[in-house]
Amino acid sequence: MTPRYAAWRRRLQCAVGWVALALAATLNAHAAPAAASPAMERTILVMGDSLSAAYGLAPGQGWVALVDKRIGQRHPGWRVVNASISGETSAGGAARIIDAVRRHRPDVVVIALGANDGLRGLPVAQTRINLARMVGAAHGAGAEVLLIGMRMPPNLGAEYTHAFEETYRLLSRRFDTALLPFLLEPIALDRAAYQADNLHPIAAAQPKLRDHVWPALVPLLK
Repeated sequence: MTPRYAAWRRRLQCAVGWVALALAATLNAHAAPAAASPAMERTILVMGDSLSAAYGLAPGQGWVALVDKRIGQRHPGWRVVNASISGETSAGGAARIIDAVRRHRPDVVVIALGANDGLRGLPVAQTRINLARMVGAAHGAGAEVLLIGMRMPPNLGAEYTHAFEETYRLLSRRFDTALLPFLLEPIALDRAAYQADNLHPIAAAQPKLRDHVWPALVPLLK
């Protein structure tokens, strides 16, 4: 183990430990009576960016809404809460996660962040720490986690793009989460699947994303 990796690992462990303590204190301080929510209702919380927030589309057209519709048909008693925000970074997600899990008390948390970090060329090490904090908060609330990854274009350099892509695999192994390595894999090479900005998928591509996410999500609905 190199000194650099060891230092990063210590920072990661400290960050996750801090989140777990903060979350436990917050949940205890805001504990709600058991009757406050329907007895059989279980929640999937999605925290993502514009790719999950149906940017440029009607709210019901995005892949998250399509997952929610299928969940209602095939897994009664489950609901999907989409807490995705266009432009969100991993730092923004890390800042929101404790309040989000306190409010929604999810059984499953889907984390689909990092794309905006990569597009801005932010340090990969910081993205890893932010995502680790989110995973730690979800686990601290007793939720299962599905980590959805992203890839960056090659113009950012081979070293950066490789480190960015590997981030999701590393965190999934380290924290034993479910993993979908690349959200846009079914449409990545299809220019016609994107809006004019060549970044956000069109409505017709959203069912493909739903079907791509589905096999990774369903095993967690137990």
